[in-house]
Amino acid sequence: MNPDHEPWARLLEAYLVEGGDGEPNRFDYGALKADSEDRAALAAYIASLEAVDPAALSRDDAFAFWVNLYNALTVEVVVRHYPVASIRDIGISPGLFSVGPWGKKLVTVSGRELSLDDIEHGILRADFGDNRVHYAVNCASVGCPDLAPVPYDGENLDPVLDEAARTYVNSPRGARVEDGRLVVSSIFKWYMKDFGGTEEGVIAELRKYAASDLAGTLEKVSGISSYEYDWSLNDAAEPEKRK
Repeated sequence: MNPDHEPWARLLEAYLVEGGDGEPNRFDYGALKADSEDRAALAAYIASLEAVDPAALSRDDAFAFWVNLYNALTVEVVVRHYPVASIRDIGISPGLFSVGPWGKKLVTVSGRELSLDDIEHGILRADFGDNRVHYAVNCASVGCPDLAPVPYDGENLDPVLDEAARTYVNSPRGARVEDGRLVVSSIFKWYMKDFGGTEEGVIAELRKYAASDLAGTLEKVSGISSYEYDWSLNDAAEPEKRK
């Protein structure tokens, strides 16, 4: 039996603000924190996923399961520590020099304690081998690919992942050409081995999803000039309400 992602769909509908035109989707963490009923609904949804046996799911349903769990957990962690300027300020990972929440064990699935890093790197990247995972998981930052406005679903996984890739690659956060220089997201540097292991592989990835405007400029560049990433929280609240 597939997990029920409807509670996550309702929370996304209530608190996600879509950007459009290259602007990131943002989440109203403060509003969710202020609503005890919806905070309980998020906790209950995560608990319901902990009761699922992912090994009993189809490959696509399992991929969707892990992405939804990762994204819901990320929102829950931010809400619990809100207000913060960046997810990197949530210093709950073990280790003296650790940054952020990604190393903290947060859930138990099939008897295994898991952190966000475990889900992303130990399961999604390691077991599925689909580099589109980088467009699906959201780390609550402006520089990240968008938090999807609806839960991932195994039934339409491929087109949704492709659309997530196109949206990010064609946003200034993903790739842009300035004065003949190609500037791309640091995601493509951090995980270059998932994109062929070379800058040429990264550029090929960009060309795969580039719309006509970007595709034309990519034909004129031979390499990547720099990498950028904005760790600011993808917060929907006005600045004066984030304190």
